[in-house]
Amino acid sequence: MWVFTKYGFYSAVCARQGDGEHGQPVDTEKVMVRARVRSHVEALVNRCPSEFESAEIVETPMTDYAFRVFLPKPAWCRVLASLADEMDYDNFKNEAGQSLGHESSYVNALHDVWQVMHRLQRPGSE
Repeated sequence: MWVFTKYGFYSAVCARQGDGEHGQPVDTEKVMVRARVRSHVEALVNRCPSEFESAEIVETPMTDYAFRVFLPKPAWCRVLASLADEMDYDNFKNEAGQSLGHESSYVNALHDVWQVMHRLQRPGSE
């Protein structure tokens, strides 16, 4: 699941059992929230501290998402519900820019994603 928020971009997947290495079965009760930017994970953890409790941000510089945090799936569901409940804006990209102090790289990336996804609604783009 990809989640774009005013706090940053996250990829959430089921964590793996055991040592977490590739090939291990997934743990459907534990979520690994990954981000490419540390401040994005920090912002989410700060936004929902009770859900992340004492979760540690793990740095994995040799992976495609350099920052990870683990939490129980029910806690992740509450984080998502909380993020949806706090929406009070009518333009997501503008809100993200204001929330992150106009972090240009993230806002620029949001515009790029918007443009790529916009192509899906063009006639004949299927």
